[in-house]
Amino acid sequence: MLEVGTKAPSFSLPDQNGQMHSLEEYKGKKVILYFYPKDNTPGCTKQACNFGELYPQFQEKGAVVLGVSKDSVASHKKFEEKFSLPFTLLSDTELSCIKAYDVWQEKKNYGKVSMGVVRTTYLIDEEGVIVKAFGNVKAAENPAKMLECI
Repeated sequence: MLEVGTKAPSFSLPDQNGQMHSLEEYKGKKVILYFYPKDNTPGCTKQACNFGELYPQFQEKGAVVLGVSKDSVASHKKFEEKFSLPFTLLSDTELSCIKAYDVWQEKKNYGKVSMGVVRTTYLIDEEGVIVKAFGNVKAAENPAKMLECI
């Protein structure tokens, strides 16, 4: 996990509509950058839906929410439409952003070891500096906790 107080790594990734997004375009806003393992899985769906429910409150506080996984643009589009998600989902199939934010790690599941995305959320300030970092977050609780941090 990246340290609080460090400059957030820049990125350029496509969203669920294929439009490119970079961290630089959000300068002047707080950014909730959350990394999750996979679209349409129980934990990831709960986390995304909770961010969606709270999204107006994030907007009121001048923050944007960006979800990142290694799923494809098409997968993100289906996920967004199925749950009416009001925020941006970024596709990182090359793992460039995922690795830059140090969330591609060894995971153990039922004794099997594999590499994957560790659910992690960063709060980045208006100047692009990481001000909060949470690793191994609880999917359902994460959105409300992030709202409190702003």
